[in-house]
Amino acid sequence: MFVRRPYLGELEIAVMESLWTFGAATAKAMHQQLGTSRNISANTVQSTMERLYKKGLLSREKVSHAYVYAPAVTRESLLAEMIDNVVGKLSGGCTEAMLSAFVDVAERADTHSLDFLERLIEKRRQFMKQNGDV
Repeated sequence: MFVRRPYLGELEIAVMESLWTFGAATAKAMHQQLGTSRNISANTVQSTMERLYKKGLLSREKVSHAYVYAPAVTRESLLAEMIDNVVGKLSGGCTEAMLSAFVDVAERADTHSLDFLERLIEKRRQFMKQNGDV
């Protein structure tokens, strides 16, 4: 997956969250779900969904007279792509600061996050050993 512009605005994130949670929707349905409470027009919601489609984050299928949009990426893959993009731009090839910041974020989330991170690292090490990558 290649995302041309990894930054997502507040409405774009809300649209993605809604589609990941509730599944495919038309712009009209999305406007009813998000637009009215935010006091934004149906056109704003439609153009936001179109922008996400052009970024490769949504797929769409024409049904009758409207497009039905669905996530083209998982939450996890988008998050990984965005982190990779930011780290690549800010780290200058030095990952220690990024890893330290990541551990700090995990620690602030809760103690279970640090435990989970340790388990992920151990699983990755085992996988690498099995595949001769170590």
